[in-house]
Amino acid sequence: MIFVYPYFLWALLTLAIPIIIHLFYFRRYKTVFFTNVQFLKEVKEQTAARSRIKHLLTLLMRLGALGALVFAFAMPFIPAKQQTGAEGARDVSIFFDNSFSMAAESEDLRLLEKARQRAMEIITAYDNEDKIQILTSDFEGRDQRLLSKEEALNRILEIQASPNSRDYSKIISKQKNALSSGKNPNKEIYYISDFQKNTHDLSPHTDSSFKLNLIPLLSAKRRNVSVDSAWFLSPVVTLNQPNPLIVKIKNHSEVEMPALRVSLTLDGQQRPEGSVAIAADGVYYDTINVTVLKTGWHAAQINITDFPIEFDNNYYFSFYVSEKISVLEVFETRPSPVLQAAFPSNQYFSLVAQPFTQLQYNEFANYNLIILNELKNIPSGLASELVSYINNGGNVLLLPAAQADLASYNQLSNSLNANGWGSWQTQPREVNFINYEDFIFNDVFETRKDNLKLPNTKANYSIQRKASSVETVLLRYRDGGSFVCKHLVGKGHFFLIAAPLSADFSNLAQSGEIFIPMLYRMALSVGTVKKIAYTIGQDNSIETTARVSGAEMVYKIGNEIGEFIPEQRTLANRVVLGVNNQIKTAGIYQLFLEKSNNLETLGFNFDRKESNLSFFSLEDIQKNIGDQANVVEGSTAKDFSNLVVSQNKGRPLWKWFLILSLIFLAAETLVLRLIKS
Repeated sequence: MIFVYPYFLWALLTLAIPIIIHLFYFRRYKTVFFTNVQFLKEVKEQTAARSRIKHLLTLLMRLGALGALVFAFAMPFIPAKQQTGAEGARDVSIFFDNSFSMAAESEDLRLLEKARQRAMEIITAYDNEDKIQILTSDFEGRDQRLLSKEEALNRILEIQASPNSRDYSKIISKQKNALSSGKNPNKEIYYISDFQKNTHDLSPHTDSSFKLNLIPLLSAKRRNVSVDSAWFLSPVVTLNQPNPLIVKIKNHSEVEMPALRVSLTLDGQQRPEGSVAIAADGVYYDTINVTVLKTGWHAAQINITDFPIEFDNNYYFSFYVSEKISVLEVFETRPSPVLQAAFPSNQYFSLVAQPFTQLQYNEFANYNLIILNELKNIPSGLASELVSYINNGGNVLLLPAAQADLASYNQLSNSLNANGWGSWQTQPREVNFINYEDFIFNDVFETRKDNLKLPNTKANYSIQRKASSVETVLLRYRDGGSFVCKHLVGKGHFFLIAAPLSADFSNLAQSGEIFIPMLYRMALSVGTVKKIAYTIGQDNSIETTARVSGAEMVYKIGNEIGEFIPEQRTLANRVVLGVNNQIKTAGIYQLFLEKSNNLETLGFNFDRKESNLSFFSLEDIQKNIGDQANVVEGSTAKDFSNLVVSQNKGRPLWKWFLILSLIFLAAETLVLRLIKS
């Protein structure tokens, strides 16, 4: 048996007080008159014997009561078998998991409140001279120091749910670092969490420098549905057209969700999209047609109704609708009437034709597609600019000229690691394959016609495949050669057509149901689809084309809650902004120089890692962590403070001594009443 406050044992000297009282207590004799003194001697002997027994028992009871009370104040306990370190004050680290998954419910409270209750019970079980660290998933700088008992209790009351989630190994490392700064000899760690599998890389505990206590909190039922993600089928959202939006919804529950309400909010206008049924642990893909009636930036939100975990019920995203899709035709002698007819000026697409001798290379970034129309020679300066343009996200279509300078053509192709240009061939060839799976022709036709009339050529170049190039064939000849192919280069595309567009060599331009959608889709192609949404904590850099000249210009990101200045780097025609974890709340944000002039709209969402309610069981935790750590189930355990003391210091005995003191006092009362003097 060990005492927490052994100096209280000096109070045992007070046991001399009742002994002194009993030794020096003399009762005043009373005169009693007897009419007959025959039995006086016998009565005197009997009365003296009873009095001595009564006084002796009373003395023993009082000594026992006072002694037991002194022992109770000295806080005796039987040491725990696994207790490490010497006696004395302690440095304690408590990890409080405040991630979003802690919004799940236990039998009586949400896990977050249950964790708060357990943390406060742990702190209460320690002494005033002990030092305590409170660590949360936020890894705040102020939580890297050791606090007093009162400060630790106040810090626990401040903790709120957070979008951050940390790996188990990183949390333990943080706790060890904090304990290493403490001066007390004994080091102890408490880890309160729901122990999600996707954030807990559990490993055996072998470090004997501190005592590890794991406190799993178990939810009453596994129930959550999340909007996982959303994306448009087309890389470019077009005006006055139904743009299919795919929404991915996950059911992380053990039961089916028969009627989950889904709604879309577009530019502040909400419209219900009906209800869906999702099987237990299932995934549902919903298609919503988004029709946009005006150009510019648009803010949207997918919403579902689900409880109790609600952080993943909303998915915020944004997209841009251009006023025009700009196409540049580069010609040698005259513009192509076929291309002029394909891009009428009153439509969504805008065609600009320029001779290759009058090009303004710095304006290439303003065009979605550049068409090289039958240039006999591609100058090296133009080729160099085209390579840079494609790598930065542009699209180039090369329509060859008959009897062209293939050396300049192949120089451009080699710079892009694309297929090469072979000899000019005059034999007729037929196209018999169209790639419906690629974006260029995917969803262009309502049905995939077997009798679709495909083009043919009277003369063409042979396209020479490179082993190192990555080619996607769009239209293929019957003999297996490529007629139209594309190469993904950097963030853009390089398109090749084996024959000139002139009717003397090919009837591609006359195949309107092939040629027109092919040109439109080439202009709409993007090598890297721009994100419509970002994830808080993951996407710490954002690329934007909203470049404004002027070194004094400072970009800002914000919404109605607040704003901040991101890190800024300029790369070619792009600007890379560093968010650096400055966004903490999901929602719609604006990129601007001045609040009155919005340059770009951004949607940020919480990480969906916390949506997956898959947890380690008590048995799994103990198996993975080993026998050197204590695992105490924290959801239903009673009298947790005493449980902590029992696990930490040993078995407390002060209550038993207090009860024993009361028993002695009760026994004294019985002695005084039952034994007559």
